[in-house]
Amino acid sequence: MDERPWAERVAAISALDEPVRRALYDYVSRSDAAVGRDAAAEALDLSRSTAAFHLDRLADEGLLTVEFQRLTGRTGPGSGRPAKLYRRAADEVAVSLPARLYRFAAELLLKAFEESTATGKPAQDSLRRVAAETGHRMGTSARSLRRALEQHGFEPRPDGAGGLVLGNCPFHRLAEQHTEIVCGLNLELLRGVAEGTGDRRHTMVLEPTDGRCCVRALRTK
Repeated sequence: MDERPWAERVAAISALDEPVRRALYDYVSRSDAAVGRDAAAEALDLSRSTAAFHLDRLADEGLLTVEFQRLTGRTGPGSGRPAKLYRRAADEVAVSLPARLYRFAAELLLKAFEESTATGKPAQDSLRRVAAETGHRMGTSARSLRRALEQHGFEPRPDGAGGLVLGNCPFHRLAEQHTEIVCGLNLELLRGVAEGTGDRRHTMVLEPTDGRCCVRALRTK
């Protein structure tokens, strides 16, 4: 799962809305080797200062990585300062509206498949265990049930009875096509989240409703 906050991912994608910046990103992305400011400026017919400004903005947003290298091949005194070079970052930046976590779901499913293959346990059992353990880590990191749900796109809202309804399903299309598997995964994941946060006020239950997540956090009696 992409651990960068949603606002940071939006800012990174928005950086490419500027035409010169987008052209520089494309140029660096197509290059097999790291690209220097001079080469980028010459390729796009820009001033060196303009190229440097936009390349550094792309690096600040995590879209490019930076390295330093002496292009002359000389070392020691008189060899000059290393040049600042840019490469496309290997990490992905993804934004979806509403929030969707399909890659995250795929990672859980593949991990469960690997475990099932290695142990001979039924795949569904492995998936429930993997989802619960992953949810527990998510909850421990967030330390608050509501914060964990918000961070991962579930859009929690008070239900008027002390519980929470979840306004968004991050696995929406998968749940439409593979309802039993995905909703079961979701339930175990969110039970793990609640346990990881130490929450004792809510019980996670399946309650499929059109337009919302299939899981609901009921107030524990």
